[in-house]
Amino acid sequence: MAKTKSVYVCQNCGNDSPKWIGKCPSCGEWNTYVEEIISKETKQNIQLAGIQITKEKPVLISKVETTEESRIDTHSAELNRVLGGGLVPGSLVLIGGEPGIGKSTLVLQVVLNIKNKKVLYVSGEESVKQIKLRAERLNPDASDCYVVSETSLEQIFVHISNLNPDLVVVDSIQTVSTETIESSPGSVSQVRECAAALLKYCKSSGTPVLLIGHINKEGSIAGPKVLEHIVDTVLQFEGDQHYMYRILRAIKNRFGSTAELGIFEMQHNGLREVSNPSELLLSQNHEGLSGVAIASAVEGIRPFLIEVQALVSSAAYGTPQRSSTGFDLRRLNMLLAVLEKRVGFKLAQKDVFLNIAGGIKVNDPAIDLAVISAILSSNVDIAIEKHICMAGEVGLSGEIRPINRIEQRIREAEKLGFTKMIIPNFDLKGLNLGKVNIEIVRVKKVEEAFRILFKK
Repeated sequence: MAKTKSVYVCQNCGNDSPKWIGKCPSCGEWNTYVEEIISKETKQNIQLAGIQITKEKPVLISKVETTEESRIDTHSAELNRVLGGGLVPGSLVLIGGEPGIGKSTLVLQVVLNIKNKKVLYVSGEESVKQIKLRAERLNPDASDCYVVSETSLEQIFVHISNLNPDLVVVDSIQTVSTETIESSPGSVSQVRECAAALLKYCKSSGTPVLLIGHINKEGSIAGPKVLEHIVDTVLQFEGDQHYMYRILRAIKNRFGSTAELGIFEMQHNGLREVSNPSELLLSQNHEGLSGVAIASAVEGIRPFLIEVQALVSSAAYGTPQRSSTGFDLRRLNMLLAVLEKRVGFKLAQKDVFLNIAGGIKVNDPAIDLAVISAILSSNVDIAIEKHICMAGEVGLSGEIRPINRIEQRIREAEKLGFTKMIIPNFDLKGLNLGKVNIEIVRVKKVEEAFRILFKK
């Protein structure tokens, strides 16, 4: 009988320890160590799908031959944008997100639309009939996708060897286990071993593999954080289940930019790509309402207009509250300090609530001007004209700092019918605005912007 021993592994970062400890010395998380049983018997190598692994010799980098390989078109403009143009042959892509956010729906919808490619969809969570019911709702005409319900890694490689697919999908990596590891499925050792075997397969065969991974707030399941150093691309699928919108971000991408994002709208028949998010993120009915400002934001290279909502009221319980949804709370506190110190508005004894409409999160500093404008509009109870939008970063001295991609922001505002846009004061000679039918107002300080917005 083989000797066994146990080791304690952090479920957040994968660090191991011979005994249980409360705080992980690697990532600093508390109560994340879980006992796992490790066998001392010699592990057998996992048989890959008929792929012969050979040891390579070091060669000079100048003598390495490269060829331009065409990417696989996913027939999804939003996913192609985030991936950098499509799926790279031989790449290992991980799509992570909270349970129930729509990861399986997104991946199944994509693979059903891929034509002339043999796709193997491996599900460890659903039966084949359940996948069929979802596929009929998403795309009933698909015929090039093979589905199988399997959780054993060895059996998955058997199916891959028999089918020889052009694309493999594993849903989800937490449900797959290998016989060489005695710990339960979803543990750090199982997830790492299975992902490493799939990585070896896709690099040897040139077949791209899509992995789906679950994460939760407690960190009890080994999620994408454990796999980030193994995979080539990490995509984060996020959004509030109470909102229609879903955002796909690239956290890591060896074959493209990490500044891109894709926007989807959840509907009864699947996810719809949002090609123009500005029209959906603007409610168009805020005329006469105070505390609403329109900002021009940029994510990656895509400009879109968002609605910033603010509510300022007297503190009901003595201690003022500061709440922010979709915007960094620390930056909100900084902007409130600028308003009080540089502009002279006393907000220390008032509650301030800020919300980015649509349930999205924005990190662009160019929406600072819209944030403080919405806060002041709610404070003085004066509405901002609905045909005015703005973009500008606010400094600690109250100045409006220059921002990037100003030309794209202006054209996006003009396309949506805005007649006036407030931007930072800097030289516009290098911009090719052409015949732009929008009034451009340049300001240097916050006070100048407030005089334009609140003429009354």
